[in-house]
Amino acid sequence: MTEFSKSSLDRFLADVASDAPTPGGGTAAAVAGALGAALAEMVAALTLSKERFAPAHAAMRSISQAARKSRAEFLSLAREDAQAYEAVVAARRLPKENEEQKTSRQHAIDAANRRATEVPMRTARLAASLLSALPELVEKGNPNALSDAGSAAILLESAVEGALLNVGINLPGVADAEFVGQMQKETATLQGDSQRLRAQIVAAVRKSF
Repeated sequence: MTEFSKSSLDRFLADVASDAPTPGGGTAAAVAGALGAALAEMVAALTLSKERFAPAHAAMRSISQAARKSRAEFLSLAREDAQAYEAVVAARRLPKENEEQKTSRQHAIDAANRRATEVPMRTARLAASLLSALPELVEKGNPNALSDAGSAAILLESAVEGALLNVGINLPGVADAEFVGQMQKETATLQGDSQRLRAQIVAAVRKSF
């Protein structure tokens, strides 16, 4: 398994572009989240470095810390997402020549699909959580970096959407109806909230031009 956090950008893009099943959309969503987090950190840093923004420094430090932590978590999730889908592929390749093998294979597929929904859902939750801090970043951050804050919002919302698509495509392979219902409900909530926040943030940035 490639450690994406240590891969060059060119190598990572080539891996995504290849005909291998991983890294795919879930990993790309997590990397988009990491980029959004990095931009949020940058805006906070450009605010903290200016004494004239001192009244906003406490807020900026909090956002910076959250973004830095999220950036590392996104990279971990990028790796986990690829591993989760590789487990799905491996489970589907298990033998099914008799009833015992068929039962064992189905249990393995169900468990792998469940994990393949849980990992991208964690990505979506993380992206949505950091996105919720960006209105304050736009309001109090260095105005010269507002376009970067807006770009961070777009990337984080994309991370939410991309991750949730991966949740959705793997859910039909999970047998637990209650779990499926909970994931579908959370998907709708995260999607609606992130779309609203991204629109709000981008509108505020554009208004400043």
